Amino acid sequence: MQLKIMPKKKCLSAGRALLILILCQMLSALEVPLDPKLLEDLVQPPTITQQSPKDYIIDPRENIVIQCEAKGKPPPSFSWTRNGTHFDIDKDPLVTMKTGSGTLTINIMSDGKAETYEGVYQCTARNERGAAISNNIVIRSSRSPLWTKEKLEPMTLRSGQSLVLPCRPPMGLPPPIIFWMDNSFQRLPQSERVSQGLNGDLYFSNVLPEDAREDYICYARFNHTQTIQQKQPISVKVTSVDELNDTIAANLSDTEFYGAKPHRERPPTFLTPEGNASRKEELRGNVLSLECIAEGLPTPIIYWIKEDGTLPINRTFYRNFKKTLQIIQVTEADSGNYQCIAKNTLGAIHHTISVTVKAAPYWIIAPQNLVLSPGEDGTLICRANGNPKPRISWLSNGVPIEIAPDDPSRKIDGDTIIFSNVQERSSSVYQCNASNEYGYLLANAFVNVLAEPPRILTSANTLYQVIADRPAFLDCAFFGSPLPSIEWFKGAKGSALREDIYILHENGTLEIPVAQKDSTGTYTCVARNKLGMAKNEVHLEIKDPTRIIKQPEYAVVQRGSTVSFECKVKHDHTLILTVTWLKDHSELPSDGRFTVDKDHLVVADVNDDDGGTYTCVANTTLDNVSASAVLSVVAPTPTPAPIYDVPNPPFDLELTDQLDRSVQLSWTPGDDNNSPITKFIIEYEDVMHEAGLWHHQTEVPGTQTTAQLKLSPYVNYAFRVMAVNSLGRSLPSEASEQYLTKAAEPDKNPTAVEGLGSEPDNLVITWKPLSGFESNGPGLQYKVSWRQKDGDDEWTSVVVANVSKYIVSGTPTFVPYLVKVQALNDVGFAPEPAVVMGHSGEDLPMVAPGNVRVSVVNSTLAEVHWDPVPLKSIRGHLQGYRIYYWKAQSSSNRNRRHIEKKILTFQGSKTHGMLPGLEPFSHYTLNVRVVNGKGEGPASPDRAFHTPEGVPSAPSSLKIVNPTLDSLTLEWDPPSHPNGILTEYTLKYQPINSTHELGPLIDLKIPANKTRWTLKNLNFSTRYKFYFYAQTAAGSGSQITEEAVTTVDEGKMAGILPPDVGAGKAMASRQVDIATQGWFIGLMCAVALLILILLIVCFIRRNKGGKYPVKEKEDAHADPEIQPMKEDDGTFGEYSDAEDHKPLKKGSRTPSDRTVKKEDSDDSLVDYGEGVNGQFNEDGSFIGQYSGKKEKEPAEGNESSEAPSPVNAMNSFV
Repeated sequence: MQLKIMPKKKCLSAGRALLILILCQMLSALEVPLDPKLLEDLVQPPTITQQSPKDYIIDPRENIVIQCEAKGKPPPSFSWTRNGTHFDIDKDPLVTMKTGSGTLTINIMSDGKAETYEGVYQCTARNERGAAISNNIVIRSSRSPLWTKEKLEPMTLRSGQSLVLPCRPPMGLPPPIIFWMDNSFQRLPQSERVSQGLNGDLYFSNVLPEDAREDYICYARFNHTQTIQQKQPISVKVTSVDELNDTIAANLSDTEFYGAKPHRERPPTFLTPEGNASRKEELRGNVLSLECIAEGLPTPIIYWIKEDGTLPINRTFYRNFKKTLQIIQVTEADSGNYQCIAKNTLGAIHHTISVTVKAAPYWIIAPQNLVLSPGEDGTLICRANGNPKPRISWLSNGVPIEIAPDDPSRKIDGDTIIFSNVQERSSSVYQCNASNEYGYLLANAFVNVLAEPPRILTSANTLYQVIADRPAFLDCAFFGSPLPSIEWFKGAKGSALREDIYILHENGTLEIPVAQKDSTGTYTCVARNKLGMAKNEVHLEIKDPTRIIKQPEYAVVQRGSTVSFECKVKHDHTLILTVTWLKDHSELPSDGRFTVDKDHLVVADVNDDDGGTYTCVANTTLDNVSASAVLSVVAPTPTPAPIYDVPNPPFDLELTDQLDRSVQLSWTPGDDNNSPITKFIIEYEDVMHEAGLWHHQTEVPGTQTTAQLKLSPYVNYAFRVMAVNSLGRSLPSEASEQYLTKAAEPDKNPTAVEGLGSEPDNLVITWKPLSGFESNGPGLQYKVSWRQKDGDDEWTSVVVANVSKYIVSGTPTFVPYLVKVQALNDVGFAPEPAVVMGHSGEDLPMVAPGNVRVSVVNSTLAEVHWDPVPLKSIRGHLQGYRIYYWKAQSSSNRNRRHIEKKILTFQGSKTHGMLPGLEPFSHYTLNVRVVNGKGEGPASPDRAFHTPEGVPSAPSSLKIVNPTLDSLTLEWDPPSHPNGILTEYTLKYQPINSTHELGPLIDLKIPANKTRWTLKNLNFSTRYKFYFYAQTAAGSGSQITEEAVTTVDEGKMAGILPPDVGAGKAMASRQVDIATQGWFIGLMCAVALLILILLIVCFIRRNKGGKYPVKEKEDAHADPEIQPMKEDDGTFGEYSDAEDHKPLKKGSRTPSDRTVKKEDSDDSLVDYGEGVNGQFNEDGSFIGQYSGKKEKEPAEGNESSEAPSPVNAMNSFV
């Protein structure tokens, strides 16, 4: 794969296709490299490389050197002008020119005066391609004149008066530096009261007696000549009040002397500047200095304000006890009115200084050299600004362009020269001069028309060695005219580059941002233009990084003991490793107690001075790493009983190495409280998006005190650290300083993208938006794109705000669409998103299923078949088929308004299903409908079917009435669900003796039309148990049981013992007093004893979690002949309670009203699956749902009313 350099820095993804990246430098900025080999035969116009300053002040005691250096091919020749005329250096023996240079040396040390050579000099460098000129260099000799002699009278003042000591230094070149000293060359102290002004005078706001001295001397230092001149000393005498009173008393009579008073306190007045206002003009870029010095008593304080704005914060400085305001790098914006205010306790005054900032010319766009090939076009731009606006003038080879030789390829347009279709004769050096009253700018720029084949200036076979995972830069410096294109290849035969990203620079350099091991190899740089081709090979080797795999650990040792720090290093075996130990960032002490071997530093006989930070530094020729540990030295102390606790919180959190996507966090561990710290937990807070909410960032071992943290863009991070030991977690540390990462394009796109229509003509595209943390920058938006899956349409896109839904209207019904959602922010777009398939909105199906067929399996189960509908008619996602079925109403129920319809749904593309839970011997009607996400389609034509007979339910009730001595009458209600035509009833009964043993079972058939039957020839005072059920042609139904007792002693007493729980009530037709009967008294005593024994047994069994075995005894007496009847398939048989099926042998429980209400044993769809919304599989197991509800018959007889008989008491207890 080849790489062709592009114009600007650009990232490229490597693929299998050929990548050509073209580097196009701006022609106007092309510089000819100063490569010796290139310059040997490359023609180039002159370029001034060095010259003396425009204002050149010389020392008259030294030779004058005027610099002028230039480059070019062929080498330029030099000439000079002085004061506008040719300067013939050959005629002046004191002037010589440096060989190969234009630099002049004027030897005034041997013979000559500096003043003779003052003037304006200009250098010209010329070769066959043009001429470049220097600035006008003004040569002036420095001067340090003496002070004029003057007689200075001593000054006498009263204490508190103001004073100005004038300096008035002589005018020198350059101006001298002024300072005040005494005869001992000691600087005089200055303060808010006494200070030196900008003009050199010494100002006293008020004098004090200690100001009196005879040696106030003003010095002027001339730096250029390194001389100091001094003024005559000034004597100042300050008279105090007492001295003044003595003087007055000596010269006045007693009657004339009133005594002198000290100078009065007074408000401020300005010593400089004078008046209420003044003006100041300064040039752009200079230092603006404004001064206000006031006198007064007490000493005034100076304040500064800008009337029409604020003072620039970073450029404003106060000097000389705030008496001088300085603004550096002054600009036009600093123009305005500045006010100084002098204030003391007696008043305040102000002075306004009007500042105007002018500007010598300064560059906006300076002209740049042009290297063109024949026939090309180009421009030279010379744009400057100033105050006043500078005038632009052009010269060609040092000659005003108006009188320079004409060039047809050149056109002048103000500050721009336009070149078109240049030829070799168009080569020239142009000068641009921008000038106003405050100065000028002069710039040379050549136009060099060359036809040169490409040349690669980087040395061949250069070897680059880079550490893995770091950037690699492979140079390919080049030159050619026209500008060559650069291509990169890897491998001698141009094998494909496999890296993901390359960055290519304008100068031809190939950058591999993250070099890996497979980046090793030979890279070829090829430069081409229309005149030829050049190539160069360089070699890249990737080395393993140096790592410290075992770092030194924090240590606390007692004085006099030995400590060892370990530092194990792993490095690339081809590099030479050097390991150095430092203490507190300096070399180790030259002490025999410090020994260093391969991996350890050992310090013996530790003393207090050994405490500090020890750093292990591992160096190779390509990289270095370091790790540090702190040594704390403590005095030997008795070991107190250790206190074990969670660690103290870490502290001193610090953020370093702050990059866009990472930062290094370091901290100091708190006390581990005698349990070593096993790890540190680092949490972060997103102050911008979720202030106050801390999230887990990472965990590091307890031996580390730094962590390199990966960051997300555009998050204002704060971090905290918690220490963990075996006892738990410490409190969090104080939060670190906040660190706001730079914004970047999103790294990810929204998730959970779906395209589902809510209406037949729309497509609703939804997604889970990115969180603020994931946005990576401000202005989070989403680019939503869609197109039909099977069409040739282009993607349609729209950018929406930070929402989670977009609705596309006007879509065809239920058409597959491809959708994608891409995140973007103010920085850029997230990676290309994944494409998700969706569908526009569904509509109701148009066609009903056809050829519906019903096959009855048994009395409660039917199978339905149908033909599927065409897929196009479904107009949505096929969810299944739905069967509506209902039982035909009898003539007695036809007045009910609501038909109870049941529903079964068969998912998917099923074409048959089972209808379970049907009622036997019933007429049913059904239809089938197809279902999609929108709803149901039209119903198929109704189909009717009939279920065969089934076994009946139990009789609705069974009552025993009119008990006599030898007969019992049974009354019953027919089954609530006969499930067919009843053929007969079966009654089975058997006697139960006093020991609860069952007698022989008697079977009796009763016609189906009967609801009452009398049994005769029964034993008197005997309990009987009855089993009663109905029959149809399909078989016997569930049975109902009951118990009753015949009367005693020829009908004088009739009783029915209490039945089991759940039986009906028993009624006694007659009652006798048996309380006086002996057998009854004995029986009750036996019962009482038995109850006591049973209570004890029950208590024991309950504590053991056991079960009283009466139920098991009852189960043991079940009639083997009586079993629940089922249908042939054995699936939907009718069942009653298991206890009701078992004849009693030793005990029974009978309802007091002798009415037994069967428990609802009919099969119901509600009893299957998940209530009314359960489902059946294809074989008939429940998958459907009901539209109506089946009501269960209320259970009766579940409460028993017990008669107070011994048997009842026993049964009730059980």
